[in-house]
Amino acid sequence: MTIPYGRQDISEADIQAVAAVLRSDFLTQGPVVPAFEKAVADYCGARHAIAVNSATSALHIACLALGVGSGDYVWTSPITFVASANCARYCGAEVDFVDIDPRTYNMSVARLEEKLVQAAEVGKLPKVVIPVHLCGQPCEMEAIHALSLKYGFRIIEDASHAIGGRYKGKAIGNGRYSDITVFSFHPVKIITTGEGGMALTNDPELHNHMARLRSHGVTRDPAEMTQAPDGPWYYQQIELGFNYRMTDIQAALGLSQMQRLDDFVATRHALAKNYNELFKKCPVSIPWQHGDSYSGLHLYVVRLKLEEIKASHREVFERLRVAGIGVNLHYIPVYRQPYYAKLGFNPGDFPEAERYYAEAISLPMYPALTKEQQAEVVQRLTTPIGHQTLF
Repeated sequence: MTIPYGRQDISEADIQAVAAVLRSDFLTQGPVVPAFEKAVADYCGARHAIAVNSATSALHIACLALGVGSGDYVWTSPITFVASANCARYCGAEVDFVDIDPRTYNMSVARLEEKLVQAAEVGKLPKVVIPVHLCGQPCEMEAIHALSLKYGFRIIEDASHAIGGRYKGKAIGNGRYSDITVFSFHPVKIITTGEGGMALTNDPELHNHMARLRSHGVTRDPAEMTQAPDGPWYYQQIELGFNYRMTDIQAALGLSQMQRLDDFVATRHALAKNYNELFKKCPVSIPWQHGDSYSGLHLYVVRLKLEEIKASHREVFERLRVAGIGVNLHYIPVYRQPYYAKLGFNPGDFPEAERYYAEAISLPMYPALTKEQQAEVVQRLTTPIGHQTLF
């Protein structure tokens, strides 16, 4: 693609940080991983952070640390990547979805409350709710937290899109309204470690549990062992864990990228502002931003006003791709995926998610995107192509 929908921004300082690790004594679990964890935790105002090899791994160990298992229910948004739901299935739990708000595209608080009332009547309340901060805009976490106190569920914020954003003036990830927050550091995200993720929490027990799960369920802490250590070499596996560790190589890149996090987000806001101006007279809905939030703006999603467009959603998408513009669609509703469809979900239960899927297109958004490239994206989107007028 001439203009991809997203790409990493790697500086010479990033390269030198990684090279320094390659010349050091530690490539895997050395001193840089905890330094990266501390940098993210300090930035967000959280007490603890666990770096792992992907946000999917972070979601998995977060569910396990909160005791999710067979017979439990976990609810999330249908407009998200499948990992937000898969993490519960890995634990043997049942998954359900809460329809989205038509303005933010995040989990609707009104629909969540309605669903909780119904679930309480039949004894099927969720053990965990996973709100997803789509595109980087935080969900209405204060209201969701209030519902958690009333109905007794725990909260994992899937903030894979949202590092660097704020909610009610505080950094996303501070844990005021949730038990655990998860970030992603995939190359198209706001900062990157190549592949990687992190789970943040203010609860020391959750932190210790996730730290064990990250590394095979093994501990070297005598206080957690079933007997006194045999010697200084001693360790115990006290539960079934995983090899979800992040390497020092990855952490070095992430630690370096953290130095530019605020600049990355500010640039994304400038790009969004320019897009908003360019789209003023076009039959698209631009992203709406909640007054309580400062989005990380991982994605810039427009919705086509199909009643005004003389082409289908697919035609617009394909013609932009043919023109070298790497548009995407975030996301196909999870319940439409074959694995979840066979579990019996009815698309009619999620009308806002269905409308979103029929209209949404993710446009290029990354720090190195130029105003000239943005103008080309908008021109291609709004100019007649061939014999058919798009708008």
